[in-house]
Amino acid sequence: MTYHEILDNKAIAVSTSESPDMPGLGLHNEHLRDAMAEIARHMLALGAKLVYGGDLRADGFSNVLFELAARYRRDTKATNSVAVTNYLAWPVHILQQPEQLDEVAADLEGTAELRLLDIDGKILDLKERHKLPAHEPTEPEWAKGLSAMRQTMLAETHARIILGGRVDKFKGEMPGIAQEALYSLQGRQPLYVMGGFGGCARDVAEAIGVLDPGGVREWPGREKFSAFSSTDLSNGLSEEENRILASTPHVDQAIVLILRGLTKTQRVAQGGMSA
Repeated sequence: MTYHEILDNKAIAVSTSESPDMPGLGLHNEHLRDAMAEIARHMLALGAKLVYGGDLRADGFSNVLFELAARYRRDTKATNSVAVTNYLAWPVHILQQPEQLDEVAADLEGTAELRLLDIDGKILDLKERHKLPAHEPTEPEWAKGLSAMRQTMLAETHARIILGGRVDKFKGEMPGIAQEALYSLQGRQPLYVMGGFGGCARDVAEAIGVLDPGGVREWPGREKFSAFSSTDLSNGLSEEENRILASTPHVDQAIVLILRGLTKTQRVAQGGMSA
């Protein structure tokens, strides 16, 4: 089987945000954006669909994916389906006026898809959203809405890739990338931890024993990861391969490992050779 046959129409979740460790690593936000773009480009080229749970800031990572999806559609003349799905949690979209969401959805039509969720993580139609007034969400709304979105994404994706990630100034119960990683581990969803950009992804790698701790950074929920080890990543990679993935600063090397793991896990899922 080729990569394309294996990944065709598989939904791959990508989780990233700015990492507090990048300045110390000689890296900038542009490096993180470039890394995410390169990962996304490879996944799209091999037929996968990308899934992201983010906001609609002009300088946000969602727009990186939207631009790539538009380019992919143009270059491949794909007409059958959208390449990127962006989930908007309840507290994220309830801040917006419905007309703003209409405009974004129209701009993305045929290229990417917005999926609005209610407070329980169920799909909320844009027409229904028009009946709801925009407001500033409460802290309980943030916590419940974000957690529900991440559970919904877990159920609707085949694997998750995490890189970077802030560990402070977050909304919800714990850092977003941490909660997404935790749900993947609990659900035995293939999880690929790119720790070369530091941040929450590297903390997760250390917390489950993939990497030796370089000084423990505390954040809410970190203790939950002590119940897991590298074997719980369920990602088709060996312990040594996961260690390399969690430490390499080289995006090309990380992509090779991710594709290797995805190939193995999907072959197993399709009844082929064992991982």
